[in-house]
Amino acid sequence: MNKTKTIAGILLMTVVMACNSKQEKLMIDVYETSAAGNKLQKVEVSESGTTDLEITIKPEEKYQEIIGFGGSFTESSAYLLNQLSNKNRKLIIDAYFGEEGAKYSLTRTHINSCDFSLSNYSYAPVEGDKELKHFSIDEDRDDIIPMIKEAMAVSKDGFKIMSSPWTAPVWMKDNKDWKGGKLLSEYYDTWALFFSKYINEYKKEGIDIWGLTVENEPLGNGYNWESMHFTPEEMVDFVSKHLGPKLKADGHDVKVLGYDQNRDELKEWADIMYKDEESSKYFDGMAIHWYASTFDYMPEALQYTHAKAPSKLMIQSEACVDAEVPHWNDDAWYWKKEATDWGWDWAPEEQKHLHPKYVPVYRYARDIIGCLNNWVQGWVDWNMVLDTQGGPNWANNWCLAPVIVDPKKDEVYFTPMYYTLAHFSKYIRPGAIRIGFESNNDDLMVTAAQNPDGSIAVVVLNMKEEAKQLKLTMAGKESAFKIDAQALQTIVIHQDK
Repeated sequence: MNKTKTIAGILLMTVVMACNSKQEKLMIDVYETSAAGNKLQKVEVSESGTTDLEITIKPEEKYQEIIGFGGSFTESSAYLLNQLSNKNRKLIIDAYFGEEGAKYSLTRTHINSCDFSLSNYSYAPVEGDKELKHFSIDEDRDDIIPMIKEAMAVSKDGFKIMSSPWTAPVWMKDNKDWKGGKLLSEYYDTWALFFSKYINEYKKEGIDIWGLTVENEPLGNGYNWESMHFTPEEMVDFVSKHLGPKLKADGHDVKVLGYDQNRDELKEWADIMYKDEESSKYFDGMAIHWYASTFDYMPEALQYTHAKAPSKLMIQSEACVDAEVPHWNDDAWYWKKEATDWGWDWAPEEQKHLHPKYVPVYRYARDIIGCLNNWVQGWVDWNMVLDTQGGPNWANNWCLAPVIVDPKKDEVYFTPMYYTLAHFSKYIRPGAIRIGFESNNDDLMVTAAQNPDGSIAVVVLNMKEEAKQLKLTMAGKESAFKIDAQALQTIVIHQDK
């Protein structure tokens, strides 16, 4: 045997194997936000000899299409932007909608006033104006409309807007009050016309409304701020006989979402809204909130609702850490188990377990991942900007927001919540398809989606107090890297050209 040829052959095989090994690496970029201080920071992918966890991505397993992620244009947020310097106003708008920012793709705003308004108001203030001859959106021209237009100007891909009423004008209601009460049946057609006029008036401003929810929190809010009550049957009646036909007759191509409240009563609403073709034909889907529990994302209710009507949308239309005054320039607080919600103090004893103290960053990341993995197609935060008190809010219903400002000092604080949301909104784009994965360990929460451009975004949440060595595999390729303790990562897998 020719030893020289044998050695040469072995060397050649080693080189080939080494080359093949390089070709088998996944092409990835990793971005991390962590309690240690990373803020959507691109981190180095470094090999390690040990692996704590393995995640296998399965692009062949396809689930729901993603509509988008974002936050809400409230009068409070828009008013605060008006108090800031042009520089800081632009900083915030760019951070939410610009190419270098979070690239929000799905947003919400309110029809008439809500608790995050400066006062109570309606676009139809004249009592008995059934034809809405005095309808006007002038209340929005100083704040909400300019904020939306500035966002549109910097958003390269654009974004969708959902609009939600908290209440009809008081003269249309049985109790003649902003809080509670029901829409009088004699005004069902007028209220349907109200939606149509709202869409038209915003269109005149160059703003298209993508979707409507019929009523924010139709079960009420304890008469604390603007509300109007519907039973599921009443909402179906209003939509099927009044709102749906009116929108169709007026040529509005707009999504109509029902319910718009907490997941704990979702099944009952799904049963009635999706009872048959007649009840469901004008509903494009369901809007949901998380306030029944910001800890339990209630996968059974989400799975049930999807199974009831697989072709209908399911959108998380509102979430925030409520009943809290923001902590200013204190990143560490947002990673600590100190925050509470309304239920910590006020929930009935049998529901206390649904409202534990919880890390704010985890509330958001955990809920978004849980929602995505159970058929939800969009996730919308509440206020984009609040002040150091958690307002302004005429009902003193203080909350957190991803961006906090001190208008008197013209200062801006991007909380860790901003970066948490950006992990999803920036890298999982509209039209993405959620895809399957397998994990050999429950220590991490994971979701994955394939974007229209072919890239795959994998979001991983590590709530443990120690870093983990992670191996990601897909289609025979792999990459190994570390996720820090108490960290959120988005791994972008670039497909071969």
